[in-house]
Amino acid sequence: MIRGWYTGASGMNAQQNRLDAISNNLANVDTTGYKRDIAVSKSFPELLIRRTNFDGVYNIPNGMGSADSAPVIGKLGLGVETNENYTDFSQGSFKITNTKTDISLSGKGFYVVETPVGERYTRNGTFHLGKEGILETKDGYPVYGEKGIIRLENDRFTVNEDGILLSEEGEEIDRLKVVRFDNERYLKKMGESLYSENDISGPAHIAEGNERPSFLQGYVETSNVNVVNEMVQMIEVNRAYEANQKTITSEDSMMGTLWQKVAVLK
Repeated sequence: MIRGWYTGASGMNAQQNRLDAISNNLANVDTTGYKRDIAVSKSFPELLIRRTNFDGVYNIPNGMGSADSAPVIGKLGLGVETNENYTDFSQGSFKITNTKTDISLSGKGFYVVETPVGERYTRNGTFHLGKEGILETKDGYPVYGEKGIIRLENDRFTVNEDGILLSEEGEEIDRLKVVRFDNERYLKKMGESLYSENDISGPAHIAEGNERPSFLQGYVETSNVNVVNEMVQMIEVNRAYEANQKTITSEDSMMGTLWQKVAVLK
């Protein structure tokens, strides 16, 4: 019965982690370029329950063979744990803004921006021109082109599908730097729509050819959070949490009854 307490408690912890991920998704449903988090749980190894009143094997009459005298009668679950929180990088929908400095990515890939702690990566293409004509994120981080930090004279520029920035006279200014990773799902979220690489995601490499996304000027990519699906999952989490809670309450009641009976017998 004590095992039942731990099993129920592990289920409650796993559902709490799922609820945290869902709540964060709902809070960022209107965040440009946000990618939803998914909490993945795994079960502890199950135990096979066998009959304990018998042991070994017995022979079937008439030479028909033998059988296990302690057959498996079921499985005993030992609870679950949160395995990982991974990011779903599926494409979000596009929203038109008609703002020249808004540039969205259609396909996989990340912009490269300069931050005080080094290069970071983002899908949020809501840019603006800084005081020195530098193309920046909404938080003031400069955006990289393939020639370095992008500098513009004014906002009367165009961006073609390949990410090349053209001046008002049609002269090429720079080409937006976009990178990819071997295991993008393991990128670490840093807040402010930024990601950082790690050993599991692999280093960033320049996206070229079929790996390079197309660019849409005057659009932003909305989050890939589906509010209805997230609300349904939240209801599922609440029901599962309540079920595990009732399991612990029942186990506690059974243990209390056992102790009372043993005390009476003694």
